[in-house]
Order: sequence, then C-alpha cells, then structure tokens
Amino acid sequence: MSHQHIATASDGTSIAWSRTGSGDPVVLVHGITESAASFDPVTERLATGYDVITLDLRGHGESSPAETYDLGTMAGDVATVIAAADADRPHLVGHSLGGAVVTAAGTMLDVASIVDIDQSLQLDSFKAQLMPAEAMLRDPDQYQLVVDAMFEMMMGDKLSPAEVARVTGLRHADHEVVFGVWELLLTQSEDEIAATVEAALAGYAGNDVPYLALFGLDPGDGYAGWLHERIVGSTVEYWEGHGHYPHLVDPDRFVARLQEFWSTD
Repeated sequence: MSHQHIATASDGTSIAWSRTGSGDPVVLVHGITESAASFDPVTERLATGYDVITLDLRGHGESSPAETYDLGTMAGDVATVIAAADADRPHLVGHSLGGAVVTAAGTMLDVASIVDIDQSLQLDSFKAQLMPAEAMLRDPDQYQLVVDAMFEMMMGDKLSPAEVARVTGLRHADHEVVFGVWELLLTQSEDEIAATVEAALAGYAGNDVPYLALFGLDPGDGYAGWLHERIVGSTVEYWEGHGHYPHLVDPDRFVARLQEFWSTD
C-alpha cells in the first residue's frame, strides 16, 4: 500500500508524493495536465521488485499551485521528493513534460539512470507547433480546446479504450499551470529556446549516465544523433505506432524494457 506524503519545495510549494514496493528506488514523473495516477499500470508492476516513488508536479494532482513552472524549478521539486524519500541513486522515469523534467533533474542529482518517454528535447520545434494556437492558449475560455485536440491527436490507436477513458478522466488542465509551463515556449524565439536547451544539456558533458529515450511518436531520423552529441550515454528507441503513451499501450513490455535497461546500465 502507498501512503501520500507532502514535501515542501524550496519556494514553499507543497509537493504530494507516494511510495510503494521495495527494492532499488525508481521515481516516476507524469506529463502536463496529468498526475501520478497516470502511471498506475506501470507503478503496480514495478512495485513487485522496486521502491516506486511517484509525485504530482506543482500545480497538478494533490500538489499546490505555484508562481513558477519552469523546468529547473520542477526538477528541484523532484530533488526535494528524492531527499524526503531518502532515495539513494534512483532511476528516474518521466513521461512527456515529465521526460523533460527528469532530464533537467539528471544534471543536478546523482541518479542511476534516466528514461524519457515520448518527449523530444528539441523544444524549439515544439514552439513551431504551439504558435498557431497561441491566441487560443492565452484565452481562458478556449485553451482547453487546444489541450484536448493536442492529446487526441497524439493518443494513437493502440491504446485501449479503457486506458483512453482512464487517462482522459484523470486530466485536469488548469489554465495558469498550462500557460506557466509553456510560457518559455510562447515568449522566447526558437533560437533562444534552442540555446536554453543547449545550456541545460551541457550539464551532461563528462557525465555518462545511462539515458533511454523511448518514443511512440516518431522523433525524426536525426534525433538519435542529435541527442547522442549532447548526452553521450543516450539510446533512442521508437515503438512504431504506439502514440504518446507507449508505456500504457503495453505496460508489461515497457516494464520488461526498463528492467533490461537497468540491468545493463
């Protein structure tokens, strides 16, 4: 059984977290508008052999809202939870926004490995996708339409109807949170965003932490080479046709892949 705890971030934000199982520590970080519960099928499988720590990012789930939602601050929240859980050299696993968060956390913390699920770190190209919808995103009455359309487009057709309903039911898109997370993308130029990413990933220079980027949406032919230049220990995999939630399309395969990855890192 897991019991919810509260950790206090450096700026006073309350971060809700839970743990279940026992063994080597694994920290799971969810995507934008979701919560720790999104990972439930993975959590219950991992908990048979690992100490699984989940958390709600600031402004999500049971965690409190905050003034800032930048990646560095959210990575600090992950660090706060790891310290509160007294977890030694955990494996970090993040989906979507969580993938960017654990990547940022990996430059700050001593971790055993990092897994990024379906989150390209080429954030400058994501800006190009967001910009046509900027006016709607800024409108509190219309932003939900953008978020819903984006997730519907990314969902893919392999996710079971039950999982689609479960994940969609968990989603809560607070306007201030969504806009806060995407503010960097909306306010900086593509060149500025690319420079911000380069500066963040510079923390991996000389750090050979094992890093798996697992995609269900094609990141593009050049992505593996681009990532390897910045994170030498990185591996990129594409599970064709699995959509934005490859870990939920086939959680058994996903957990087996994690165990294989961790056994060789």
